[in-house]
Amino acid sequence: MARYLGVDGGGSKTAFALIDDTGHVIARATAPTSYYFNDGFDIVEKSLAQGVTDICGQAGITPADIDAAFFGLPGYGEASGDIAALDAVPAGVLSHDRYSCDNDMVCGWAGSLAGEDGINVISGTGSMTYGERQGVGHRVGGWGELFGDEGSAYWIAAQALNAFSRMSDGRLPKGRLHGLMKDRLEVTGDLDVVSLVIDTWKGNRSKIAALATTVCEAAATGDEASSRILSAAVEELVTLIETTRTLVGFTDQETVPVSYSGGMFSNEGFLRQFVTALQAAAAKYDLQTPRLDPAVGGALYAAKHSGHPLSPEAVQRLSDENPTR
Repeated sequence: MARYLGVDGGGSKTAFALIDDTGHVIARATAPTSYYFNDGFDIVEKSLAQGVTDICGQAGITPADIDAAFFGLPGYGEASGDIAALDAVPAGVLSHDRYSCDNDMVCGWAGSLAGEDGINVISGTGSMTYGERQGVGHRVGGWGELFGDEGSAYWIAAQALNAFSRMSDGRLPKGRLHGLMKDRLEVTGDLDVVSLVIDTWKGNRSKIAALATTVCEAAATGDEASSRILSAAVEELVTLIETTRTLVGFTDQETVPVSYSGGMFSNEGFLRQFVTALQAAAAKYDLQTPRLDPAVGGALYAAKHSGHPLSPEAVQRLSDENPTR
């Protein structure tokens, strides 16, 4: 029996899944973030070591028993000089070289569409799309929280903090978002938000992104500012998809399979808005519920990349036994 490990890194956590070649998930684990831009390469090695140790302990195996692994790492490819160093990290964890690395977007795509042609859009801590058609792949977006990642949880939260500040000093009418955000942040005065986010949190990406849930909560109560922010977010995600469709070579006559991954889509209201916006696009899209979660997608990709792709029956078994919603 062959075993394949998928690792889906992220800005908030890193997910691990070990599958076998018959389509069963043997073990799962979660470790802290592997986003190295904030804390350096050490955080990647620590996160991967923790997850692999946990996985092997659950499965009663050693890393040598893992036939192939795929590590989807956040930030991979976004600094050319770091690629070789990132590529080398898993070797120290696995003690073998039967693995490959790429950006975590590949895990999202491979999971959502089970490795089939189409486009996957990610809206988690960050945002981007990855699509493939007949062996041609393209990434769009994912430029980071300072000047990109439109439509992501971080982007939504940053827009909400801006709206909070405008509500506080009178540039916007005080809506429900203001009170909910103040309660969430547990601040006495509105200006204390500056000290909290910049000084106490040090601008922490994950902590800021987590505030997106409050925006969804406010929008559900009818808060206009929050609703506008979420509408703008889904429009940004549709733009990512439409751009990817063109770049990978889908024609205007083709119906393009699309799926999604990332924490924002776990909110039913946000997902409904996204579906409505995608249906309003000029191109023809076939929106599909994610077949597999990104970590299992990474394991599926590891098998494929090693030259031993799982059979359609095994992929179907994975999908049946591991529903994403």
